[in-house]
Amino acid sequence: MASNPPGSCCYKGVKHEGTPTGEFSQLGDFEIYTKYPESKSTEIGILVITDVIGHRFNNAQLIADQLAANGYFVMMPDLFDKDPIPLNRPGDFDIMKWLKGEYHPKKTAHLPPTVDPIIDACIVEMRTKYGCKKIGAVGYCFGAKYVVRHLRPDSGKFDAGYCAHPSFVEADELRDMKGPLAIAAAETDHIFPPEKRHESEVILKETGLPYQINLYSGVEHGFAVRGDLNNRVHVYAKENAFVFAIQWFEEHLKGGK
Repeated sequence: MASNPPGSCCYKGVKHEGTPTGEFSQLGDFEIYTKYPESKSTEIGILVITDVIGHRFNNAQLIADQLAANGYFVMMPDLFDKDPIPLNRPGDFDIMKWLKGEYHPKKTAHLPPTVDPIIDACIVEMRTKYGCKKIGAVGYCFGAKYVVRHLRPDSGKFDAGYCAHPSFVEADELRDMKGPLAIAAAETDHIFPPEKRHESEVILKETGLPYQINLYSGVEHGFAVRGDLNNRVHVYAKENAFVFAIQWFEEHLKGGK
């Protein structure tokens, strides 16, 4: 495994202030959040694949809006059938039971057999209804696994990927991807610790594909979404990690234009 399974640090953090301006709608049997760039162009899109707190989390919506402000059409789906983990849920919660669907009313697991079809449906919708010629993927924590699994421009899926503090990524998934990948990593991260980061570096080098890993000091797992904005170190890391994503997509989706 190139990163460890999720833990309690995957849903701890700080809610950010701000009013999202995107729209909610239905895509099949799940909800999506969409935001257009100022130009209204959908030629280049980004699919945001959230952490376990889900697409209704204010922080995630603000990130989606900021991606749109940088010229991208953005879509962000509900991955969890209205069963996300609330921010800072009490410590008696078992995230592994949640992944297996034990807390879901219909016992729906939050694993690839359920999540992969949602990602596929979003990609099809972006390529057909919205006419996206290029699609990038942004994955935070839980979402990183699905960036890697679907990073296959040869199959009409994602053309480029960006992950922050990844979790649950299998080594074989990393080896099998076919497109450029960037990773924003935290200095202190039990989910993506140094040994897993170094293992990922070896695998990425072996793929021969473009990759980049940025390591941010003074921050922990979740900093790119749930960092404390009253902490100057957290603010710098969060903002720089976002700029890193924009620069990566400028190069690998827009061709440096």
